[in-house]
Amino acid sequence: MAVPQFESLMKPTLEILSDGNIHTRRDVEDALVKRFNLTEEDLNEVLNSGTNTRFKSNANWARSYMKQAGLIFYPERGKYQITDAGKTVLQENPSEINIEYLDKFPEFVDFKNRRRETKKVQKENIFVDDNNPEDIADEAISRINDSLAEDLLTEIMKIDHYRFEQMTVDLLVKMGYGRPDDSYATVSSGDGGVDGILNEDKLGFSKIFVQAKHWERDRVVGRPELQQFKGAITGKTDKGVFVTTGRFSNEAKEYAEESQIILIDGDRLADIMIEYNFCVSSRKTYEIKALDTDLLNDYQN
Repeated sequence: MAVPQFESLMKPTLEILSDGNIHTRRDVEDALVKRFNLTEEDLNEVLNSGTNTRFKSNANWARSYMKQAGLIFYPERGKYQITDAGKTVLQENPSEINIEYLDKFPEFVDFKNRRRETKKVQKENIFVDDNNPEDIADEAISRINDSLAEDLLTEIMKIDHYRFEQMTVDLLVKMGYGRPDDSYATVSSGDGGVDGILNEDKLGFSKIFVQAKHWERDRVVGRPELQQFKGAITGKTDKGVFVTTGRFSNEAKEYAEESQIILIDGDRLADIMIEYNFCVSSRKTYEIKALDTDLLNDYQN
């Protein structure tokens, strides 16, 4: 299942602490993993910002907001315990503990007001969101990249077919495939269905053959095109990459999987170019900072 939003983790976290004992962060998070049947894939999901996994981030914000409301407190670094107010909440047994529910507690309202005053935030809904603050930043990054990908594909469509082949080879080299000084787009005529060749070693024993189709965005690459490409590289290499600005049919995808051909459609092409900073540049960098608890602990002890 998908990692629960941080508000969905609040009540379960409080229930885990309901025995009144001191629990470590690992104890609480392990119990949440079991309760929500989270898989390794779920737990390894990383925020786009790259600062944390989504689960740990959501679990942290759930605890942090409940602490601000006075429902839990931290007797030691990395350890948590329920308060009398938290026990009362569990006795009331609300259907959900969320931001709106926490507004019942003056401590939480004071916390929100302090943050608004400090940052001069005017929008009242900044704390009323299904996502934690890192999720909000993550979603913003995703939207920016989605818009950038669309703009990137629009510009790519202005490139002629032959230059697109060279661009594809250059991108694959940027990704670490092939030697920069010995990878090239083939001559347009007589390429035998191969648009680029990447030599991975000096003597050319290991090669990657590339087919690049600069087609309209809605044009579909079918199984016949992949069969033709496979025929062109059979006996020469077992490594083939088929790149298109269009998209692939389901039959083409099935054939590619059987034939071990890597497919890159227009959407994936743009994503890869963004990931490898190819034909894009960084305009602004934001840092998301977290407590250096080890250093603080040195001062606290």
